[in-house]
Amino acid sequence: MPELRKDYILDRWVIIATERAKRPSDFQHVVVQNKQETACAFCPGNQEKAHDDIFRTPETGSWNIRVIHNKYPAVRMQGDPAIKTHNEFYTFADAYGSHEVVIETPDHAKQLWDLTVDSIVSLLDVFQQRITALLRVKGINYVQVFKNHDIAAGTSIAHSHSQIIGYNIIPKTIRDKQLAIASHPGCAYCSVIEREKDSYRRCFENTTMIAFTPYASRFPFEIFILPKKHITTFAALESMRDLASILKQTLDKLHALNAPYNLVFFYAPDNTNIHFHIEVLPRLTTWAGFEYSGTIINPMPPEEAARYYRGELS
Repeated sequence: MPELRKDYILDRWVIIATERAKRPSDFQHVVVQNKQETACAFCPGNQEKAHDDIFRTPETGSWNIRVIHNKYPAVRMQGDPAIKTHNEFYTFADAYGSHEVVIETPDHAKQLWDLTVDSIVSLLDVFQQRITALLRVKGINYVQVFKNHDIAAGTSIAHSHSQIIGYNIIPKTIRDKQLAIASHPGCAYCSVIEREKDSYRRCFENTTMIAFTPYASRFPFEIFILPKKHITTFAALESMRDLASILKQTLDKLHALNAPYNLVFFYAPDNTNIHFHIEVLPRLTTWAGFEYSGTIINPMPPEEAARYYRGELS
């Protein structure tokens, strides 16, 4: 029987449509090839097609990871970042900030799920360094790290890459989480971890990190990755390797489904109390009109998705 579930802390509802449930293999995605230029701008030797480096590792010689300015940025380091309101209803500002692309590997044939744990650790280190650098820029109030994999998840370039946007507002989802957490004694996510660590939704765990499919999952195979201890910033993680290891385990299971996905990092701005976490959002279903009214229908119960991640279901 379908079940209506509310998010742990947000006023966000999901219908878990158990009568529409399928086996994981039924969700296997057919890969649609991106239309690609003859010479990929992100491949070594084609730097003239992309912007100059902001950051690279190593700094000289052949690179493993490059950070460049987005050729078509959503925000620019120009104008006035201050928010203004005119005539009561018109609130606006210049879209001020930095929009960066992180090229995750020089190998055009590899995706993030093909990389080793060591390579993922290096990538996470780059994310952390860029967040720290951008938060020092006057006018930037939040730095969003995210990845879109596959056309169905919003990417237009096949070469594996992530994006970073540092800009002049704190996103609504972050503000909503701040408000919800402020009304909870202690950390709401610490309490969630305590309940989910032994639940049917637990997927992976190691010394410092845990992953589980959220109770009110919006997407089939949605999974949250969190540090076990209360940590509010990326820089405060005890072990980048533990995070990379669980991220690799998660992506290996999504690779088996050829799943398009979004990967989004959340941290606490302004020394607030949001528990650092990563949301992995596979895009194996299409939202229709009902979802845009505010309630989402998910045909994969998170308990079944967790069984898939644990290797109990194929």
